[in-house]
Amino acid sequence: MYTKPKYPIVTVLKWTRRYIYIFFITALIPVLLYEVAGFKWLTLPWQPIGLIGMALAFITGFKNNASYDRQWEARKIYGGIVNASRWFTTMVNDFVTNSNTDNPKTEAELFQIRKTMVLRHVAWMSSLRHALRQKKSWETAKSNKSDQEHMKKIKVLEFENSLSDELEGYLPLDEKAKVLSKTNKQTAVLNFQSKHIRQLVSLGLIDNFRHVEFQNIIGELFTLQGKAERIKNFPYPRQFATLNSYFVWIFIFIMPFGFMRQFDITAQSLVASGVHNAFFGFIVKHFVWLSIPFTIIISWIFFAMERVGDTSENPFEGMGNDVPISTISRAIEIDIREMIDDDKYEIPNPLPEYANTQM
Repeated sequence: MYTKPKYPIVTVLKWTRRYIYIFFITALIPVLLYEVAGFKWLTLPWQPIGLIGMALAFITGFKNNASYDRQWEARKIYGGIVNASRWFTTMVNDFVTNSNTDNPKTEAELFQIRKTMVLRHVAWMSSLRHALRQKKSWETAKSNKSDQEHMKKIKVLEFENSLSDELEGYLPLDEKAKVLSKTNKQTAVLNFQSKHIRQLVSLGLIDNFRHVEFQNIIGELFTLQGKAERIKNFPYPRQFATLNSYFVWIFIFIMPFGFMRQFDITAQSLVASGVHNAFFGFIVKHFVWLSIPFTIIISWIFFAMERVGDTSENPFEGMGNDVPISTISRAIEIDIREMIDDDKYEIPNPLPEYANTQM
């Protein structure tokens, strides 16, 4: 996730440069036809265009609000995973004991049981991360060249490492093989966690009351997983996204015809006011050409807002503005392994801020 105060203007312009070229062409052609070819009838009154712009501003605002809600909900889900992971590890520390067993374990054996459970939890987070990074047909980076360029400069852990590699050492070999054979691998990991807890109950290392608490936390993890999968697998409604895109482009294409009329009227007013200076007289004579930069600027503003909404609606896609699920998961792993006093030399380091790169 990009965490600097703001994107440099050069970065933003580079990200939208392909569209700026289109805006220039759509602004230039009507002026050439109007000024050079002499098609003076090729104008539109500004009032209906202005109304379209106002309606488009509301529609774009609605989309951006909805996209932000999806992104913020995704961040809250991972905030819930942080809390649930710490809660789970606290229970592992306090509930797995020799209090009710006829065959007590040594402290080293109890530690190994706790570590197995905690590492399995990390395997669940890794499986969930990889599932959330899978590419969907509606995600913008799959078809947008500017987004593809941007993603090449961001190191996404799930795109560089396979899930099999990341599960190495976190699951027993037989569990790992079974998990990788399943369609929903994160669900399979939680299922193994639940079975292991039930085995510990049968051995007397967890009493029945604490077993219920463990099942509650497993249920909470399933709930958080389901919420994340819902955001990943259900896009911002395509009918809204499609119409919003069409409306933006309609506005961009008709805007120059309204601007030419307004700039021409302004030029006539300046002539009527008596502009005699040669330099200003030249500017007034060619005043309509100023509609080109203004058209480009306003087109860029509307389109940039549209693109911000597009890139915010899929918070697990792997772009610079996404929820940093890799970084959060690594931070959780460090926390919970420290909570069980795992060997500090085996605990991985925090992930660097790879996403703090320019597009």
